[in-house]
Amino acid sequence: MRRFIPFLPKPKLVPVIRLSGTIGTGTRALNDEALAPLIEKAFRMKPAAVALLVNSPGGSPVQSRLIAKRIRDLADETGKPVLVFVEDAAASGGYFIATAGDEIIADPSSIVGSIGVIFAGFGFVEALEKLGVERRVHTAGRNKSTLDPFLPEKAEDVERIKRLETDIYDVFVGWVKQRRAGKLTAPDDELFTGEFWSGQRGLGLGLVDAVGDLRSVLQGRYGNKIELKVIAPKRPLLSLPGLGFPTQINFGDDLIAAAEDRTVWSRIGL
Repeated sequence: MRRFIPFLPKPKLVPVIRLSGTIGTGTRALNDEALAPLIEKAFRMKPAAVALLVNSPGGSPVQSRLIAKRIRDLADETGKPVLVFVEDAAASGGYFIATAGDEIIADPSSIVGSIGVIFAGFGFVEALEKLGVERRVHTAGRNKSTLDPFLPEKAEDVERIKRLETDIYDVFVGWVKQRRAGKLTAPDDELFTGEFWSGQRGLGLGLVDAVGDLRSVLQGRYGNKIELKVIAPKRPLLSLPGLGFPTQINFGDDLIAAAEDRTVWSRIGL
């Protein structure tokens, strides 16, 4: 209809970027390198706003910060608002990214928060003893074998890990306080313990700005004729025998990545 009646107003354009999965450097994970072209494309479209659909239990603190900073830098450069919509979870690094938005809208049953840092591993010392296996480790640098799972845990190793965790934790808390300044309603010793809450409870704590869903909120703000444009990476073509280019599929890596994803999601009960 608009091509025949050019004076009809164009619908508001809102690109939608889906950030779903764990955060890290693997091929299956959310990371700055993979997301950069999608984020930049969204802001180049001269949108009314940019919408982020976040569904992540967290992961790499470095990649979380890089992604959040890229979103925030482009929002400040273009003056375009960023609206974040939380699906199942914006927890830990997922929440770090969510706070890059100007507003966070969560489903009332979603999970938000988990503001903290975790380091986890296993110890197999007694198992080796029962099997009659002797562990031999030779290092140049006395701390090179920190928290080796086949050696007894040392107090000084734990202390170093705690210092590292504290440094990362301080970055996380500082970012949340900066981005949610004037909105947080609970004290630090309640908000920054690693605990997570429902979206409804997060609203009361000031971790999110509203409860709702993407389509309803955007239609309420920009009208029913809003144009939602999903920005997604191009799917690689799977090569077949005889087509002249090799298939790059590693099912072993995929299984490992899936197991790692499952571990991170399980920390918030999903």
